[in-house]
Amino acid sequence: MADAELKKSDTVSGYHMGNVETVISVDEVAREAEKIAAEGPSLAAIAGLANNNPFVAIENLRAGYGKMEILHEFNLQVGKGQSLCLIGPNGAGKSTVLHSVFGFTNIFGGSINVGEGNSKQDVTQLTSSEKLKRAGIAYILQDKSIFPGMTVEENLWMGGYLKNSPDQAKAAAEQIFEKYPRLAQRRKKPAKVLSGGERRLLEISRALVMQPEVLLVDEPSIGLEPRFIDMVFEILDDLQHAEGKTIIMVEQNAKKGLEFADIGYVLVSGNLALAGSGDELLANPEVGRLFLGG
Repeated sequence: MADAELKKSDTVSGYHMGNVETVISVDEVAREAEKIAAEGPSLAAIAGLANNNPFVAIENLRAGYGKMEILHEFNLQVGKGQSLCLIGPNGAGKSTVLHSVFGFTNIFGGSINVGEGNSKQDVTQLTSSEKLKRAGIAYILQDKSIFPGMTVEENLWMGGYLKNSPDQAKAAAEQIFEKYPRLAQRRKKPAKVLSGGERRLLEISRALVMQPEVLLVDEPSIGLEPRFIDMVFEILDDLQHAEGKTIIMVEQNAKKGLEFADIGYVLVSGNLALAGSGDELLANPEVGRLFLGG
């Protein structure tokens, strides 16, 4: 999980990325991040980044696990066909945002809406299956979410479990194979023999079987070699710009995530501390010092 707690003795170079001159402890990153989180961005600024026409809108969300509240009056807006990357210290609540959108948390207050105009719907209390089928929200989990003993083909069929019939799931899988010949060549092979990059491609492809509008992507680069990281981000770029998918991402490689995303958010202790375009956050000296190794 992206927000997994690290030992207090651990140190990081900035935040998982970059050439650095100073090594900063995880605790120090969190303390310093608190200083830039004084007021957070205005609702007008958040709306402006989504061109004042959000496709996914989270308003005053309070959410967490059990009785523990992790997100506090959290707001997010991203437009149709835009991408948004969440960065921040470990334990800031980044993955909790994705979990809340998809239905993996307890919601204590606030709302989550998806769609535009007459198609807009409140999905706050829908189950994960309902969100996938009715609102077109798909969650691409971190590494190791595939079924290693199943073939590539069978893994894709599993992605269509909410289709009305097995034949529909198989037809959707064939469309994936047409799009990604790399998977088609391995369709009868067990997923466990795939390379790291191929497994990630399979995870993304399995989510596409239901033809979602919104992709929640959790740590797309985790555990991958640099060449496969580039491949995965090229695939996500194509899904956004060629197919119009809306992407909300958590990425531990903050520099890579912000370079990709239209919008960047910095979370600190369950609150939105900073928001801007990806380029604006890359140019922010405090973001660079704490999260980019600058």
